[in-house]
Amino acid sequence: MRGVKMAPAGGAVWGLWVSLAAVAALARAALALTEQYPALSLLQQERHRQRHGSAGEWAEQYSAECDSSFLHFHESECDIGGSSSCESVLSLNTEKILSQAKLLAEQKRFPFATDNDNTNEELAIAYVLIGNGLYDEAIRHFSTMLQEEPELVSAIYGRGIAYGKKGLHDMKNAELALFELSRVISLEPDHPEVFEQRAEILSPLGRISEALSDLTKAIQLQPSARLYRHRGTLYFISEDYATAHEDFQHSLELNKNQPIAMLYKGLTFFHRGLLKEAIESFKEALKQKADFIDAYKSLGQAYRELGNFDAATENFQKALLLNQNHVQTLQLKGMMLYHHGSLDEALKNFKRCLQLEPYNEVCQYMKGLSHVAMGQFYEGIKAQTKVMLNDPLPGQKASPEYLKVKYLREYSRYLHAHLDTPLTEYNTDTDLPGNFKDHWAKNLPFLIENYEEQPGLQPHIKDVLFQNFESYKPDVQELICVADHLGSMMQYETPGFLPNKRIHRAMGLATLEVMQAVQRTWANSKVRMNGKTRLMQWRDMFDIAVKWRRIADPDQPVLWLDQMPARSLSRGFNNHINLIRGQVINMRYLEYFEKILHFIKDRILVYHGANNPKGLLEVQEALEKVHKVEDLLPIMKFNSKTRDGFTVNTKVPSLKDQGKEYDGFTITITGDKVGNILFSVETQTTEERTQLYHAEIDALYKDLTAKGKILILSAELGEVDAVCNLILSLVYYFYNLMPLSRGSSVIAYSVIMGALMASGKEVSGKIPKGKLVDFEAMTAPGSEAFSKIARSWMNLKSISPSYKSLPSVSETFPTLRTMIEVLNTDSSHCLKKTIVVV
Repeated sequence: MRGVKMAPAGGAVWGLWVSLAAVAALARAALALTEQYPALSLLQQERHRQRHGSAGEWAEQYSAECDSSFLHFHESECDIGGSSSCESVLSLNTEKILSQAKLLAEQKRFPFATDNDNTNEELAIAYVLIGNGLYDEAIRHFSTMLQEEPELVSAIYGRGIAYGKKGLHDMKNAELALFELSRVISLEPDHPEVFEQRAEILSPLGRISEALSDLTKAIQLQPSARLYRHRGTLYFISEDYATAHEDFQHSLELNKNQPIAMLYKGLTFFHRGLLKEAIESFKEALKQKADFIDAYKSLGQAYRELGNFDAATENFQKALLLNQNHVQTLQLKGMMLYHHGSLDEALKNFKRCLQLEPYNEVCQYMKGLSHVAMGQFYEGIKAQTKVMLNDPLPGQKASPEYLKVKYLREYSRYLHAHLDTPLTEYNTDTDLPGNFKDHWAKNLPFLIENYEEQPGLQPHIKDVLFQNFESYKPDVQELICVADHLGSMMQYETPGFLPNKRIHRAMGLATLEVMQAVQRTWANSKVRMNGKTRLMQWRDMFDIAVKWRRIADPDQPVLWLDQMPARSLSRGFNNHINLIRGQVINMRYLEYFEKILHFIKDRILVYHGANNPKGLLEVQEALEKVHKVEDLLPIMKFNSKTRDGFTVNTKVPSLKDQGKEYDGFTITITGDKVGNILFSVETQTTEERTQLYHAEIDALYKDLTAKGKILILSAELGEVDAVCNLILSLVYYFYNLMPLSRGSSVIAYSVIMGALMASGKEVSGKIPKGKLVDFEAMTAPGSEAFSKIARSWMNLKSISPSYKSLPSVSETFPTLRTMIEVLNTDSSHCLKKTIVVV
């Protein structure tokens, strides 16, 4: 799951002088996971929220009087030594400064006030200078006082504040500010506000552990809702979401009316995959603050992760009603619309985003991607080039969009050049350079030796034009609507899987094309593939689905791994999925945790039985207490070889060679000293493993073709049943092989549905909630078990005769241009039609 990132909020006043924007930037760097949802963007919001608050105890004490004039300082826009009007302003400011200082001194409203009225007046002047933005003047004033009284705590403290206010972009200012605050702590060690101030300097410098230590000391001296909230924010930045949650909870217990702390609390749930709990917290934040834009935005993103498009849209819209120029909401809504298949609507959001932030890389990249997906290559490549020109500064980490954009531009050029070439006459996997494919699939930086760029756009090849639904013939309209219906049957009802109507249509058309191709093959007809006319092989059947999946979303490299360079294959190409990383749970696979846990426990017993027989009873007793994956960490300590972690391999039994087993997927569990866990699964695609699986699939396909030909002549119930089991068995091995860089799951399921339809059976049942077909295959003990599980929900029934009258998919959409046209066509018309597919 490309991780998606959500965001809290932050703030500073005249006491909380360190800009939390720097913390936000740090957070975005520290939490770059995935998708595109910056982790602490709301920190900037906190600055506005705390405009009348302070990190220092003295400012908080008087925050209720925030409207009093002496706290409203404005920096002069005049240049000293300039016009007479500037001089009069400075003169007026001088009078104002003295007046404010007098009031401040009388009421001792500054930190570490003394018992000497004259000293207090001098100190107050310097503090008011800080408030007016005259930091150098304040530093000189404090320095003069410290020459006479070197340990005047208020002057040391104030000078530290002034250095910090000058700007932490200059390390000298940061070092001097830290030095002064450390001096204050050595002289007055029992003042929590000083520890907090020092933490506010340390955190944007990346010294998070030191900042956390200071905030912990401040909390020990005088707990407050604000301190817990600040410390929770730093734990959040450090991705310690559980500890951050505890701090936000403590903060809310001390002051329950804190919408921002409630929002943060929700974000700690969100990042751990606890979406329903996150949603409740976001709703609670909105009860406290009805116009809280970031809560609506976060709520929208949580619903998007749940796959609830309507609820996500509603909340993004509420955020935009409050502020139509809220860039991050426009960006997130646009991305959701893209992944929902609503490319026109997505484009509107990206364009608006770029009007407000012309250099927003995410919106620029997504704009280019949306244009290319719709066949508008000129606009698409123009946007991609803008992203490419935005080179990162020396030492700056390149954005995910910058890393991806050259691959997209090269692939876009390739697609454009082949817009009108018959799909049967070329092969993308053999056309694209091997190192390009390898780097693209692995998401590596575009550093490819001797790479020859794809030709630029050729003027005689025009962009794809929009095709009205009504412009298609009635039988093609019926074909499109049937495809939409079939594609919707492949939708996973699991958190993390947003319905995508574009993917639905593409894979529905793939299903129908597979059905038609298999039927022709069983009738001894040949197919035209990759420029050759021959009998269809199993890879050709899957290539039909690959073709449609690729064009539905050109952002994803859907490539055959065995067509990668030999060097890449010899090293092994891993399909890796994190189930738990630290405190982040991948909700997509939660349904399978228990099943995998039971398998791991069995393998641990086998391992200890062979390698640690004396300790086997102790291990058995410990395993009985294991109810979740995290509970396995102590058991790892029972053996020195597994102390730091272990791997467990699944086995896939062969049908071709009874008693033989192939490597399935590898389960890895590691843990650190504080209990964080990495729980992952991966399949390693080596050349040897691939050949073994190919031999198994070849044998099944040969048997399937033979039985399919018999079925065409005699539709006996036994033959139909045998063909269905062969189809499911073949795909069982495909799932366990995982031969594609992306999209294996939906591609294989469309092949299942199409091949079953060729046999006269139609899938009428939806995939059950929480179930993932690929994981059902990967965790099944064998092909027979997978077939039984799959058939339990498929609810197979006899195919409708109406399918025979549908036009040929491959002849109706023979080129990339015609494929893109049909994917762009508005699907709302199908809702008005009555589709009879029974």
